[in-house]
Amino acid sequence: MLDNIRIVLVNTFHPGNIGAAARAMKNMGLTRLYLVSPKDYPSFEASQRASSATDVLEKAVVVDTLAEALEGCSLVAGTTARLRSVQWPQVDSRQCGELLFNESEQHEVALVFGRERTGLHNDELEHCQYLVNIPTHEAYSSLNLAQAVQVLSYEIFTASRSGERVQKLASKDESDREATSDQLENMYQHFFETMDGLAFFGDRNPEHVMRRLRCLFGRSRPTRREVQILRGLLSAAQGRKK
Repeated sequence: MLDNIRIVLVNTFHPGNIGAAARAMKNMGLTRLYLVSPKDYPSFEASQRASSATDVLEKAVVVDTLAEALEGCSLVAGTTARLRSVQWPQVDSRQCGELLFNESEQHEVALVFGRERTGLHNDELEHCQYLVNIPTHEAYSSLNLAQAVQVLSYEIFTASRSGERVQKLASKDESDREATSDQLENMYQHFFETMDGLAFFGDRNPEHVMRRLRCLFGRSRPTRREVQILRGLLSAAQGRKK
């Protein structure tokens, strides 16, 4: 199931951190690395820091946007070091490992890491269904990127070896599987266009409204069939407006 798990690094500044993250991944049996608009890659420094994990770098997928890196994923967890004004479901590192591994039995999943200094921006966290925080001692809570990748990769690997993990049967009907990240993004865009066309927002802040909708659907984890139903409703509302 580890082959269904993507590690996504967003806008990484130091190429050495990419190499160190690849090494941390391979230590724990993870090989699928996605790089979103890295500052300096390919890089000799990245290869040097990867040591014997250069094969992970060679297979790494480099894309321009986070949405591209998450295409086909039905569960996305994003790392964060601080609380947010809008509360996504939050898990610690151990819960994250168990969640991602169990979900990977059914579909592709992703674990997203942000920039070294600023982490993930709010609009990037909106692509995630869960936020992950690594517990640390309050006297010094700073972890570098490769350390964070190592900790969470270890928790995923530990979950893969546990005999107590929950067994889930994948649905035989494709439409009853959880919607993928790109399907959800298309639905959110459809929601925005429909509400805007109906003059729903008025004095409301569209960004805040859409963020609340993302939280709602992130918690409920709609299936592909349910997304189709919702988009059919939106299309009907657009047609009536016309």
